[in-house]
Amino acid sequence: MKPAWVFAIALGSAVGWGASILPVEWLADGGTAGALIGFAIGTVLMAIIAVSYGLVIRALPVTGGELSFTLHAFGRYASFVVGWFLALAYACIIALNASAMTLVFRQLFPSVMERSYLYTIAGWDIHAPEVVVALAAMVIAGALNARGAALSGRFQFYACVIMMAAVGIVLVWTAVLYLQDPVPLYQGFPSEASPIAAIAIMVAFAPWAFVGFDNVPQAAGGFDFSPKKAMGLIVAAIFASGATYLTMILVTSVAASHAGGSVDGSVWATADAITAMLGPGGRALVVIAVVMGVITGLNGFTVSASRILMTMGRARMLPPVLGRVSHRFGTPVVAVAAAILIASPSPFFGRSALLWIVDMTSVGVTVAYFVTCLVAFKIAEEDGWSPGKTKLAKMIAIVGAVLSVGFLLLLIVPGSPGALATEPLVALAAWVVLGIVFFVLRKPAVDEMPEEQLEQVILEG
Repeated sequence: MKPAWVFAIALGSAVGWGASILPVEWLADGGTAGALIGFAIGTVLMAIIAVSYGLVIRALPVTGGELSFTLHAFGRYASFVVGWFLALAYACIIALNASAMTLVFRQLFPSVMERSYLYTIAGWDIHAPEVVVALAAMVIAGALNARGAALSGRFQFYACVIMMAAVGIVLVWTAVLYLQDPVPLYQGFPSEASPIAAIAIMVAFAPWAFVGFDNVPQAAGGFDFSPKKAMGLIVAAIFASGATYLTMILVTSVAASHAGGSVDGSVWATADAITAMLGPGGRALVVIAVVMGVITGLNGFTVSASRILMTMGRARMLPPVLGRVSHRFGTPVVAVAAAILIASPSPFFGRSALLWIVDMTSVGVTVAYFVTCLVAFKIAEEDGWSPGKTKLAKMIAIVGAVLSVGFLLLLIVPGSPGALATEPLVALAAWVVLGIVFFVLRKPAVDEMPEEQLEQVILEG
């Protein structure tokens, strides 16, 4: 993979569909000032964690990302825990991106997408056309990845360029209208929460909002450039993602004021607000941005989920067949198919139920951030760098680990501003129990693998 493709994977996966769909919800939770300040803080904090990823990739440029890092530094049991959570997180985000595509079709073809009603789950009506669109999006992403990294990387780059161009045009257009006819921005902070609480809610979104930059180490074994460049690419992608989120929040704040805040209850409130302000042209740009975001998210997380499953298969944590690589394309076709298969039931459960699972996966992603920072600390101690460089790397790793714990506490401590609701906590408990069962079943096979073979599993990436 070329540097531009790697940057596009990190940026496109991190931004995905969220920047074009969720800003109205963020404004409702944090207000304009709360959302902007919270996301700005979250961007800086995630960049600190991303530096640890860059340090680890320099030492371990292998496929499998956090799973391989943990396997190398802390052994097979710890790596199973990390891999188990990440496999679910990435598969769920594949599913959520696919479901976001149905929102686009709802916006463009509402009469078609609302035909053939099937049933309702958690207040979300399930229609047959939406199920078909979501499944088709996942299958196409899987087929693209099965064809090889070069094809998916190039595709990711072009989609990312189009997405950023659409966001840029919306920003300039909104700025021109605002200068011609200034309107008060949407409320600074919500009336029911203190400014600190509103900002904290937004900061708690950061692990989820920026998940995707860690797709880069999943494909590190396929770099055709020095791994030393990875850190700069990842950090740049974090700040570009943050700028995209801040742009869409600001644009939506202006648009919501133009719309008088009357779009909060619509299916895709952000698009409706921008359409009310910019007209059909604005709607077209938002649709383009979210379609490209969905494409980049689907592609990036299919890469990551399949590489995690492939590495777990090679390490015998999961059935070894997942480690098979296509002789023709050089891709883990079985793992790609498995990732899509895991995500495929999601369209039948509706977006509301899926959001509970995705909220839960924020915990797993945060655990992966924490473990990677610990790996970075260990590598800094062992790799024989200069005293000054070692001290700086260890300090950054410690700060990243502390931040990860802080993110985790915001999610799981009852009463905290970003605390998970009951449904995601129940889903988290169920996944942990299932992981324990799976670990017990696979433990004999994992224990039988010699250390030398485990090292080979890592280095094969």
